[in-house]
Amino acid sequence: MNADFRTGFVREPSVLRQHPALVLNADYRPLSYYPLSLWPWQEAVKAAFLDRVDIVAEYDHVVRSPSTEIRVPSVVVLKDYVKPQKRVAFTRFNLFLRDGFHCQYCGSRGDLTFDHVVPRARGGVTSWENVVAACAPCNLKKGARSLRGANMSLRRAPRQPGAEELRNLGRKFPPHHLHETWVDFLYWDAELDP
Repeated sequence: MNADFRTGFVREPSVLRQHPALVLNADYRPLSYYPLSLWPWQEAVKAAFLDRVDIVAEYDHVVRSPSTEIRVPSVVVLKDYVKPQKRVAFTRFNLFLRDGFHCQYCGSRGDLTFDHVVPRARGGVTSWENVVAACAPCNLKKGARSLRGANMSLRRAPRQPGAEELRNLGRKFPPHHLHETWVDFLYWDAELDP
């Protein structure tokens, strides 16, 4: 029998592979919405055992040691508040999130890249204010020309987003899997319809 198979089976039974825990800050808000702040079940159990989190919801599955049995946490709350970052890192992912995963020239979704509005060949810099999400056809069409030279326009001018703005944008893109115990905690601070 393959040693990797045995080790994987012993360390992580398949029934527990898909039991991540939603991690909430001490104010009961997720640490991040996109990507959603999740821990593998092992980290959640370890944090609970070390008394670093409170468990507020659980899966039906249990894990056992020789002396302890614990239900696998599905939602945990940090006991100590983690101050959210004010500065937003300039990453490809955050740029796409800022632009709603849409090409800023034609509005299409899908296979995105990024484009310098003022091309680097013309002195443009790689910054929040000069880079936008673009689909490959629009990026090729624009090339190293200016917007006017390419006869193109932007749907929205690029700018640096705030951390809270990106968190709110991330809420619009939930992961493919949302466990029923997570939903109340993901949208508890959303405005209610009158």
